[in-house]
Amino acid sequence: MSQFHLRIALLGLLGAPMVALAAEAQEPSAPAVTASQPVVSQADAGLPMPPPLPLAPETLRSVTTTGPAEVVDLQLQDATRPRQPVPVTEVTERTTTTTTKQRGYRPRLNPTLVTPAATKLAPGLENLPAPASLALPVSTDQVRIMELRPLGLVDVENLAEVNNPNLKAIASQVDQAQSNLRAQISQWYPNLNLEASSLPTFTTGQARSKNNAGVTTVSGTDRWDLGAAITAQWSLINPQRVPTIAAARDQFEKAKYQYVISLRDLRLQAATAYFDLQQADDQVRIGQESVRASIVSLRDAKARFQAGVATKLEVLEAETQLSRDQQLLTTSLAEQAIARRSLAALLDLPQNVTPTAKDPSRVVGVWQPSLQESIIAAYTFREELDQALLDISIANSQANAALGEVQPFLNIFAGFSGNVFDGQDPVIVAQPGIDGTNYDTALGVNLSWRIFDGGAAAAQSRQNKQLAQENSFRFAQRRDGIRQEVETSFYELEKNNRNIVTTSREVISARESLRLARLRFQAGVTTQREVVDNQRDLTQAEVRYSNSITDYNKRLAELRRRTGLDQVAGCTPLALPAVKPAGASDVPVEPTPLIPACQAASQGAI
Repeated sequence: MSQFHLRIALLGLLGAPMVALAAEAQEPSAPAVTASQPVVSQADAGLPMPPPLPLAPETLRSVTTTGPAEVVDLQLQDATRPRQPVPVTEVTERTTTTTTKQRGYRPRLNPTLVTPAATKLAPGLENLPAPASLALPVSTDQVRIMELRPLGLVDVENLAEVNNPNLKAIASQVDQAQSNLRAQISQWYPNLNLEASSLPTFTTGQARSKNNAGVTTVSGTDRWDLGAAITAQWSLINPQRVPTIAAARDQFEKAKYQYVISLRDLRLQAATAYFDLQQADDQVRIGQESVRASIVSLRDAKARFQAGVATKLEVLEAETQLSRDQQLLTTSLAEQAIARRSLAALLDLPQNVTPTAKDPSRVVGVWQPSLQESIIAAYTFREELDQALLDISIANSQANAALGEVQPFLNIFAGFSGNVFDGQDPVIVAQPGIDGTNYDTALGVNLSWRIFDGGAAAAQSRQNKQLAQENSFRFAQRRDGIRQEVETSFYELEKNNRNIVTTSREVISARESLRLARLRFQAGVTTQREVVDNQRDLTQAEVRYSNSITDYNKRLAELRRRTGLDQVAGCTPLALPAVKPAGASDVPVEPTPLIPACQAASQGAI
């Protein structure tokens, strides 16, 4: 038994340095840290799963100009993406006119410096939770619209952040990437295995033998066994460990960036869908006003025809214009219903609720930064560029991991096994009918080295290096695309701004022209054709004015998304009267019955 205690003591002494090495391995240090071999610690993964990453602040803090060419340097002091990771390369190319800084570091998103997304519904919206993910309506009552809920732009953004299923899926991908990183970091820890082959085992049987003299020997076996073995192994040298962990960490950071990108895109989609709904509501209003005006014109034409001062042609022209306006109203109503349900799908509202626009269509504000400031802010802000850098780093890490296949692996191991038996086993035990124990202890080092693999590891590493080069070209392509997107939105914003000015004047002129044409028609100095033409011009002018406002608001939302800036000067709210003025809008628009298509297509259906 003294030998047994000596072996236990040796095993205990062996475990102490192994634990120390494991603790030291939590912060490993490599002799030469490259782009694909960062210093990774357990804190990089974090055992607790983080909440969904929020949207970064979209505020431009300061604008300074430096250098002979006064290069604009936009400093985002909110640090939407803090630049604190291990630097890889940082080269500054200076020319006579500009200063360009090459981005060669590994980006990393700091979730403590970004504005969190909404995690619960705002007051007043608590009764609009998203349905269960696997729920499916089975009856018509469940999908019948029972409520029209007016919503503002802020309400739409809140509902989108909380309810949208695609955003939840992206958040789940972040958790998956974090779990994968934690699994890769476990390579720094030793493996401890416990195996019990006899827990316990009872063996019984009989052996019968006969020798040359003809003597027969019979022996029986009745034995209980209880045995277990515990082994520990730790990789002292593993060439694939560091690059594999580095790639997992970059994939985790890439997943976080993807969540932020998806969140920003979702907010842009919500704003765009809300503006489309406002435009559809405005088109319905224009269609109703046009139908009302056509009804008045048709009534006047019929009265003049009955009085004998107008012709049948004028009545037919008024009826034709009424049919055109009714068609416009029908199209607008369909687009309004589609826009409402599209917004409901984006917000993942309950099946029996349809959203409506609480606010009318109006200009949101004025974009303050210049085009140059917007472009530089987009380069600083856009996470797509950081994702391209992470793709380069991941490819380099995978190249190093491929080379690790043909490098030596050194492992230290220790094992301890024991067995307790009781019973009769004359074949195995020299002294049958007694009980006893046996123990074994093993300690050693093993080496594994693939000396030759036909060049497979080198080829795979070369492939990943080429992939990293491809991703660098993708970075340049995305950089050029970002500038093009900003410039397109900026120029479109200016175009829509000018269109708002011209179409507003067009609406005023067309409205006055229609008023004068009606007076001339009532005085008998013109025909119904002039009234119809002016009414059609007014309708088209109002449609163009509504489209200009909607397109302007969309381009404004795109600039806020594509630059990360929120420098929008709000418009002064209009002072509207509390009572709706009386006028032509008092003419009711009667609903028309829906005639089947086959009947409507035949002549004389109406």
